[in-house]
Amino acid sequence: MLCLLQRERDQGDRRARCCVRQANSLLLCQAGEVSGRCRWQYGLNRELLVPPSPPPAVLQTGLGHGTAPLPDFGRSSELAFVVEPSDDIAVQEQPLILYCQVEGIQPITITWRKNGVMIVDSENAFMLANGSLYVSRFQRVRGDGSSDEGEYDCMAQNHYGLLVSRKAKIQAATMSDFHIHPQNAVVEEGGVARFQCQIHGLPEPVILWHKNSMPVNTDNERYTLLPKGVLQITGLRAEDSGIFHCVATNIANVKFSREARLTVSGSHSTVYKDPMILVGPENLTLTVHQTAVLECIATGNPRPIVSWSRLDGRPIGVEGIQVLGTGNLMISDLTVQHSGIYVCAANKPGTRVRRTAQGSLVVQAPAEFVQHPQSISRPVGTTAIFTCVAQGEPPPQITWLRNGQILETSDHIKLKNNNSTLSIYGINQADEAIYQCLAENSAGSTQASARLTVLWADGLPSPPQGVRAETVSATTIQVSWEKPLQNTKEIIGYVLHIRKAADPVEMEYQEAVSKSTFQQLVTDLEPSTSYSFYIKAYTSRGASKASEVTVVSTLGEVPAMPSLFIKVINSTTVQATWEPSIKLGQHEGFKLYYRKVHLSQYTGPVLLASNVTAYNITHLDASVVYEVKLLAYNQHGDGNSTVRFVSLRETVERTGEMGPGSQCWFGKQLCRKVVGPNASCLPPVALLSSHLQPLIYFQHHK
Repeated sequence: MLCLLQRERDQGDRRARCCVRQANSLLLCQAGEVSGRCRWQYGLNRELLVPPSPPPAVLQTGLGHGTAPLPDFGRSSELAFVVEPSDDIAVQEQPLILYCQVEGIQPITITWRKNGVMIVDSENAFMLANGSLYVSRFQRVRGDGSSDEGEYDCMAQNHYGLLVSRKAKIQAATMSDFHIHPQNAVVEEGGVARFQCQIHGLPEPVILWHKNSMPVNTDNERYTLLPKGVLQITGLRAEDSGIFHCVATNIANVKFSREARLTVSGSHSTVYKDPMILVGPENLTLTVHQTAVLECIATGNPRPIVSWSRLDGRPIGVEGIQVLGTGNLMISDLTVQHSGIYVCAANKPGTRVRRTAQGSLVVQAPAEFVQHPQSISRPVGTTAIFTCVAQGEPPPQITWLRNGQILETSDHIKLKNNNSTLSIYGINQADEAIYQCLAENSAGSTQASARLTVLWADGLPSPPQGVRAETVSATTIQVSWEKPLQNTKEIIGYVLHIRKAADPVEMEYQEAVSKSTFQQLVTDLEPSTSYSFYIKAYTSRGASKASEVTVVSTLGEVPAMPSLFIKVINSTTVQATWEPSIKLGQHEGFKLYYRKVHLSQYTGPVLLASNVTAYNITHLDASVVYEVKLLAYNQHGDGNSTVRFVSLRETVERTGEMGPGSQCWFGKQLCRKVVGPNASCLPPVALLSSHLQPLIYFQHHK
């Protein structure tokens, strides 16, 4: 709706006030110093706008401390906002009302904050009986340097918790001086003229054009007025010559631009001119349901035909599409799907000659909920999950509040899925509160709330006592505990809660134990890892509170056996190689040993770093067989070794099962013979790295 105050230009800086109150769909105009009266215009719905008369008693009611108990609206037991404060533009020295209405179980108390600081009732700002905030004389800057501009929110509290409304941004109505004035123009008859003026203001000023001190006749189809102060005149005629200026109006002021003269010269030219785009579309960022106007004004002879397309090839469509003037594109009731790059083309009729210009349209959508969080009731010790899914463009950020305060995550409070899922593990009485989900993006914000009720049954067992954990091995820990001190008769069992101490709570798992068992062997754990344990006692009516948490670490584990390969380099050198593998586990390095098989003494260890994967053994005797042994070690000790045997006399490769004549006995264990002129019995197969895997024996050829 528009509220325009007519005034004569000679009023100078003496201003009349026009105050928009959209909350009650009424416009309140107050007269300026000159006329002493307010001339009302018709709104867009052609209804005469009449200033409202607020009840004097309401405007005089305040509570002195910034709080107001509310009547019972009788709509819901859940504490919730019925009306929240909204963004507004206030007029200097005029009243301002910010609305806040809630429903829920009484008593309910409302308080207000500005920029996060509590507002205390004063002569200038105080609470009304219905919970709204009344600012008697809005001032952008007060004598003490403070300002009524800022972000306001209201808070509602009852026995079950506290809610915070969305923030309402309050700004002062302003209007700057014109920073673009219309310029003189001389244009041929039949051509195109374009005037523009620009001015900043809150709210955005309405710009109208005057010709020779009279409003421009917008019924003339050759005259097109566009938003942001553009006037286009096509098919110019001699009678279009004149003096033009624009008038900017908003609730803060009325201002006039400088004048510009339009001169229409000569008769219509017949000289051919290529199409030319005088002004193409600007880049726009708007919000859904607004209207976009993409400007495109072209000239040429013959007169070019203006067409529009999308750069991505998608059709523009026809719903809500309208052409203003000779080529400006207007899209009403914008949706996110209208976002894109739009191309304006000036086409010479009957040819493929064209000129183009393009501009981007970004349509934002305020945050809105796809799924609201729901109030839930959960027994003590269980898990509560709230889900809050919001959409918008750009995608909204989600923030959670607990009784009006930013929710801090912890070991038992987790946020997942871009904050859309709130999980509270092992809930207790302190978790009972109102939880709010705030969804916000650059186009707007919204909030929803849900209440967590924690159920507690009388007579439940007290927590189990004396929880102890003892390390058994690298993968096993034994946990033991004692009965609770109170209410043990109804216990039907215990639940042991287990997780790695470094893991989040949601990685916890449980093991159930019978009521007569007071110790549990926890297996399949990871070596050198800290684990936390606690116990709950269960009855048919619920669980006890959690016992004290105990943390203990498993023993360290030595590395696994490495893979080992032997390659003959020459008659006195072999190369031992191995592959790095995650199966080794944590290791600090390798130890390599070698010996002649008929001797008991090894050469080594040769200490090798953890990143080394090969080592050459030199100065060997080609007439004997060697045993090569490799192991990995760490701070917990040496791992099992991998053993290989090699002879440098000749190269013989054998695989598969042992054939006849290849077996012998070493003590009481089955061994293998080295094939060659001087066959000998090798150490037991059990010493080798893999059970009966293929073995390679090397013999050097002279």
